[in-house]
Amino acid sequence: MPCKYPSKALFLIIVLGFGGTFQNGYHNTGLSSPSPVRNWASSQDALPPHMGTMIWSLIVSLYGIGALFGSLSINLVSGMKMAVVCNACISIAAAGIMLTSKAAGSYEMIIVARILYGFSAGEILWRIYLAEISPKNIRGTVCQSAATFLSLGKLLGQFFGLSEILGREDLWNVLLCIPALFSVVEVLVLPLLPDSPRYLFIEKGDEKACKKALQTLWGDGEYREEIDEMLNEQAALKRAPPKSALQLLKDKNVRWQLVSISVIICCNGLSGISAITIFSYDVFLKSGIPSDKIRYFTLGQGLFEMFTSIFCGLLIERTGRRVLLWGGYGVMSASMIMVTTFQSWASYVTEEPRRLSATSVSSVGVGMTLNSELFVQSDRLAAFVITGSQRYLLFSTVGFAFPFLIVTLEFYCFLLFACVGMVGCLYTFFVLPETKDKTLVEISNEFKAITIRTTID
Repeated sequence: MPCKYPSKALFLIIVLGFGGTFQNGYHNTGLSSPSPVRNWASSQDALPPHMGTMIWSLIVSLYGIGALFGSLSINLVSGMKMAVVCNACISIAAAGIMLTSKAAGSYEMIIVARILYGFSAGEILWRIYLAEISPKNIRGTVCQSAATFLSLGKLLGQFFGLSEILGREDLWNVLLCIPALFSVVEVLVLPLLPDSPRYLFIEKGDEKACKKALQTLWGDGEYREEIDEMLNEQAALKRAPPKSALQLLKDKNVRWQLVSISVIICCNGLSGISAITIFSYDVFLKSGIPSDKIRYFTLGQGLFEMFTSIFCGLLIERTGRRVLLWGGYGVMSASMIMVTTFQSWASYVTEEPRRLSATSVSSVGVGMTLNSELFVQSDRLAAFVITGSQRYLLFSTVGFAFPFLIVTLEFYCFLLFACVGMVGCLYTFFVLPETKDKTLVEISNEFKAITIRTTID
């Protein structure tokens, strides 16, 4: 391979990043301050305070419900490139509804737009696309770019949400439509770029088109290693045709893969990461920061997370996945305990939530990479249905419950998150095998070895 990141491959990674996880991150932090969206929605029908909190929780959490249905629809996908284009069209439609909701005076339209945004995010097609265009030796770095764009989306959501820019009652609807601009770029550009080489070879049986796609993206070369890997996977696919989500759950051969990725997703979803990101306003307000200064603290939080994500992307092919996972969970758990322990030290606590978000990035980013590495082609779409459903069901649960949780338990709620982080640390340290520099078939054999070893013991 003459160049590690040729221009077309890099361009496709950037387009998929801004059209994918960037939007997910942006929609999480674009609402991180309840005002002005919460105040506007609550004022439409002169609702009592508790109903205002309920509507705000629905606006936040139904994004996850939409994403849940998006995850369930992945099995309907045929042809990765055009599926991503259709996904982008849903995001554009959601932006149109959001943009007109203010003029219509309807918080119901905000909820509908959030569900559609979530549906678009829940299909997570860009992650599959990224994994399938990546040569084995840099697959981890390419997939980790999804976490970098997620952090960038959060950062820009916080930046554009500043009251001096778009975070005002007269412009909040524009604020929540900005990501659709990148969806428009996706619709225009992706038809001009090659489809997934793995899809072309394994699903379509077209080796010539597969090789041409690899050469177009990564430069001239024979790519025998990548094609041999696809051949092995194709042979495995013939022995075991594509499964539904229910069939995959019943398959004993992938039990440890499902358990492992489920543990990681549950630990990410229940570790407080999404709560700190989405409800940073409430967290910082409880810390004693003046409400007019909170946006600047959340912007600092986004910068920390962005730098940590880039750092993890540079490390992932050197250290492997396991170290970043158990290390990230361990540091995150310790940070959660410190938040609770030193809650009375106002000057310390105001800084700590910022660090929490940053230290958690390694576990979230590597989780995205593992999701694409643990399952062969015949199992991958069904696995994404299962893991996506788990991820966004947890997102909805935390999004709905956290506003009430922080009022009831205050900073003691972070002790619950600390316990979850410790479970993730222990599991990834003692059970999860390393996947660095291994083919999908080799990784599958590593997990089978766990089953055999457990049976012998």
